[in-house]
Amino acid sequence: MRGRAIKLSGPRRLVGDLMKFSMSVPRVTVQRHMNIASLLQARSEVNPRPSWTAIFLKGYGLLGQDFPELRRAYIKFPLPHLYEYPKSVASVAHEREHEGERAVLLARIRAPEERKIPEIERLLHTYRNKPVLQIKEFRRALRLARLPTPVRRAAIWLGLNLARQRANFFGTFQFSVYSALGAESLNPLTPLTTLFNYGQISSDGWVTVRIHYDHRVMDGANVARALVRFEEILNTKVVGELRNMTEEAR
Repeated sequence: MRGRAIKLSGPRRLVGDLMKFSMSVPRVTVQRHMNIASLLQARSEVNPRPSWTAIFLKGYGLLGQDFPELRRAYIKFPLPHLYEYPKSVASVAHEREHEGERAVLLARIRAPEERKIPEIERLLHTYRNKPVLQIKEFRRALRLARLPTPVRRAAIWLGLNLARQRANFFGTFQFSVYSALGAESLNPLTPLTTLFNYGQISSDGWVTVRIHYDHRVMDGANVARALVRFEEILNTKVVGELRNMTEEAR
């Protein structure tokens, strides 16, 4: 059957590169069905209402303060070891239109645990709406995509294995979610230590939250405990911040 050949675009080459490095990570998933009814109520009272992405990023950043394993990475250079970062850095996937295609590009948010939810929301809005080539991280990724494959992959390998620079280039955890589209990703891949996502949130506040983790860095029991703590953080600290936002707006 005669079809047509389609040249790989820069964003598609980058996805291929990330998948290559992700496939070498021994990844395991732990999930928890949790109730965030109090968070659902607190969010409904805020005007303008913050996105779930901003809320969950704040919560996961706070979780990283209690569980330092979430801020660690498996580093291969010069010898295999773990490296712990002082703060979390979120790597958030954004789907943007670029040169006639929908491209997935990654943007980083440093220390979400130290930022107010509205500030995280403003950063997300910038990454979602500002022209692609006006965002430094997107420009750098697209320049990288133009390099020959051996050079490009060598640069990515170095970025992932130079301990002090890894968080600057890639972040400490990845956030990718499709629940707004009515779908869930069950087996996402990332070269980072954890990828955090969640399913659709029911009207009574039930949601399934997943942490996909690098088993070289931590074990499942600790991830399960982290998810218990995450539910507590969402229903206490994050709810408290949302209620303060409501009070300040009055």
